[in-house]
Amino acid sequence: MTDINPPDELVGLQRAVLAARAEATTGEHSAKAWTRWQKAAEETQSAITAYAAERGLNRYDLEMAVKKRAAEE
Repeated sequence: MTDINPPDELVGLQRAVLAARAEATTGEHSAKAWTRWQKAAEETQSAITAYAAERGLNRYDLEMAVKKRAAEE
């Protein structure tokens, strides 16, 4: 994997996905919570794809760098 320093914006989007997942998978089932998780994930994936394409980066490597940084901090 190439050393990629993902921007704060992408890391923040991934953290929103993690928070939405936690909300959707704990406690009572909530269709709203699952929908928030899905929408957050879709937004994040789209942003990662666009960022990688704009900068000529490998999309997978960028996604892994974003996920790693979001989990570490």
